[in-house]
Amino acid sequence: MAEPTVPDARAERESLPSHIQGELRRLDRRIEKGDPLWPAQLAVGLAIALNLTLSAKLVLGPKWLIPMVEGLLLVTLIVMAPQRASDLLGHPRRRQLRGLLFTILGLVTLTYLVSLGLLVHYLVTGGQVGGRPLIGSGVVLWVTNVLLFSVIYWELDRGGPLRRFEPSRTWPDFQFPQMENPQFTPKGKEWQPTFLDYLYMSVTNATAFSPTDTMPLTQVAKVVMGIQGTAAIVTVGLVVARAVNILG
Repeated sequence: MAEPTVPDARAERESLPSHIQGELRRLDRRIEKGDPLWPAQLAVGLAIALNLTLSAKLVLGPKWLIPMVEGLLLVTLIVMAPQRASDLLGHPRRRQLRGLLFTILGLVTLTYLVSLGLLVHYLVTGGQVGGRPLIGSGVVLWVTNVLLFSVIYWELDRGGPLRRFEPSRTWPDFQFPQMENPQFTPKGKEWQPTFLDYLYMSVTNATAFSPTDTMPLTQVAKVVMGIQGTAAIVTVGLVVARAVNILG
């Protein structure tokens, strides 16, 4: 059977629903230029900002100090980094930029875990913390969990956005549904996950406390997903449930 000509392929694409056409255009740009870096930067920025909404009892030192340091590091990364993964090819500070991202992620993640530990401490020891502040803090910590791990998954899979853009493909760390069901992907194109796919995976893992439609393939991916699920169980199962019990 003959392959469809370019006009036929264009007509077939234009007959698709508008949201599918939009996804195909974004896929074309990712194949040509690589992942944009701003979604991950935005997610980290939101996680830093959320830390400012926690109770002063759940942070170490002045409430503004650690977020200010994290914010300054993030601004430095945004100024130094290019807009897309393709611009990182041959970049003289490529390794330094990735190291700075991991430094920011490590600091924000450590801050999150400390706040979660302090919140659990106040609950277990019977500290004077009201139910409503606990519910608010539990929601903030859960959202922070989702944002942080979505960036970690985005940076972990196949070695990060730059390695995914390079012609030599490495083994994937995660198996998305489109990878095992190629009939649901555009013909003639290799489907690639976007940051939104990693964010959705993070949401489902933090909600179900286990993988749902996307499976971890490597041991590191399994450990990271296990850590996220455990932290989410602590947040939802212990913190929020206890807060609701106090209100009741």
